Amino acid sequence: MSKYNFACIPNELASYEFAKIVLQSIPYDETSTWGKGADLGFDAFWDAAQNMELYDIETNSEVYKQGIHTLPEIKNFATPESMYKKVYKLTQGILKTDKFPSFFGGEHSISIGIIQAFYEKYKDLTVLQIDAHADLRSEYMGTPYNHACALFDASKNTNLIQVGIRSMDSSEKEHMDEARVFWGEDIRNGSSWQDESIGKMTDDVYITFDLDAFDPSIMPATGTPEPGGLYWNETIQYLRKVFENRNVVGFDIVELAPIEGLKGPQFLAAKLYYKMLSYKFMKL
Repeated sequence: MSKYNFACIPNELASYEFAKIVLQSIPYDETSTWGKGADLGFDAFWDAAQNMELYDIETNSEVYKQGIHTLPEIKNFATPESMYKKVYKLTQGILKTDKFPSFFGGEHSISIGIIQAFYEKYKDLTVLQIDAHADLRSEYMGTPYNHACALFDASKNTNLIQVGIRSMDSSEKEHMDEARVFWGEDIRNGSSWQDESIGKMTDDVYITFDLDAFDPSIMPATGTPEPGGLYWNETIQYLRKVFENRNVVGFDIVELAPIEGLKGPQFLAAKLYYKMLSYKFMKL
């Protein structure tokens, strides 16, 4: 990671004391089963952010002025379970502060401990999963802390809304509430899904955003790209509606596996992160 602050913002805006936003990186990629490289995602995202304009045209805002403090990365886990435990405890600590928490992976298994800490604090929590894959296996390859299990615990303990799903195993059906699933195929046929999905959310919402939710034509740099995904404009239109209509209490972005010589995907990830912050703070 660069010695500079996120997006090269001034030191006074990146200090922990001033910042309203904290960014936690978890460059973990041990359980992914096809394309590797999610552990390199944060560095690629960071590099792209250094070259990103910080005035957001849509919201007429500069959210970096709210302060973004980057916490020390956590890595070198002995097992998937030790990763889960460490991330869970770290998130509990973050949630005791008055900062807005954001996380960047790493593979999707990092979200398991994060989400548990959030639903223990917010008793009627909606988890909005934007993803190509259901990720509802109870365990996979000998562990419940696999990336294929990322939302299983959330399906039992939160109001889980799944958006963009277009790949799953038949065994996951028993853990899925199809009334709260907005399939990739349905999304391609109109925009009514946006208001319908928001209508099923509780007041407090945590967003977990797997970048393979996007169509591979604009986001090829993930471990398991799936055809038929979301595009940029419809995605940010939807996210803005969620932030405007619900209290988003935190979010993570996962599964960026950079491709050497192709910088577009990490720039998209950096822009997505900044857009989500812009929507959170646009009323201030």
